[in-house]
Amino acid sequence: MNQGWVYHDRITPTEAGLSVLDFYSNRYRHSSRAKWRDRILSDQIRRNGIPLTPDDRLQAGQTLAYHRPPWKEPEAPLEFEILYEDEDLMAIAKPSGLPVLPGGGFLTHTLLHQLRLRYPENPPIPVHRLGRGTSGVMVLGRSPLARSVLSRQLRDSTATAHTPQATHPIRKTYRALIGASDLPDTFTLTTPIGKIDHPALGYVYGASPTGLPAYSDGNVIQRNPDSTLVEVTIRTGRPHQIRIHLAAAGFPLVGDPLYGVGGLPLPIEPAENGRVPVPGDIGYHLHAYRLELPHPRTQKLLQILCPAPPALQTPEPTF
Repeated sequence: MNQGWVYHDRITPTEAGLSVLDFYSNRYRHSSRAKWRDRILSDQIRRNGIPLTPDDRLQAGQTLAYHRPPWKEPEAPLEFEILYEDEDLMAIAKPSGLPVLPGGGFLTHTLLHQLRLRYPENPPIPVHRLGRGTSGVMVLGRSPLARSVLSRQLRDSTATAHTPQATHPIRKTYRALIGASDLPDTFTLTTPIGKIDHPALGYVYGASPTGLPAYSDGNVIQRNPDSTLVEVTIRTGRPHQIRIHLAAAGFPLVGDPLYGVGGLPLPIEPAENGRVPVPGDIGYHLHAYRLELPHPRTQKLLQILCPAPPALQTPEPTF
């Protein structure tokens, strides 16, 4: 059991006038209306420390606090390998199944919490994210200089993504496994990515004509009768970009429980326990294989490799 957590929400002008029950059941559809009513009646929802009732009306600017009691988190691999480390930055090999930040039932079983345990005085801070099911190299800032420079370089790479000839200081290359495909040997995917309404979650990210620009450059490195191994370098960092882009192109990742052909969520088919697929579910094959970046202090080019898991490796040559 963890120690529980307090989630805070600030009421916007468009939410003013809603009841407490309407607010939570509309915004957080992962729980039923009846479940939110039980939480409110159990004094778990408070404003300025005072418990609220389901019918209390909200005003713009108010801050609500949901005091979630301790709960047993799902299992996750908590160990990670250090690939590179100096006074400014660290690169680690994140295992598949370990979330980076709290959410979706995870609080202490996250990379962020494990970093705080391992480095209590000055924990390294993730400057980008990998999905829970994605493994591979991930860079962390250890000094204020590194955190500032790396964050700016990531923003600059996204801002100039529409121009392949532009300087992209940070290059992130992934390996992914899709089904049998007729993708060309080299390809570029540019489907915009934005929020999509979801009946159980409120929204997820997916292919959307009104979404933000997204650019992925790929090449096929191995074709098999029932699968295709590809490498993809992303010029932007949209949520679930590679999963969505390949699915939008007609080739979802093998084992992806959420995204289907077209880059949209699959039709909901709840499991026996009533649970529906969410973005953090694992099972797909995606690995951050190579990260190239100039060192934030020395500007020396760093290339950090993280060996791919067996399903994403190419066969060793035979002589």
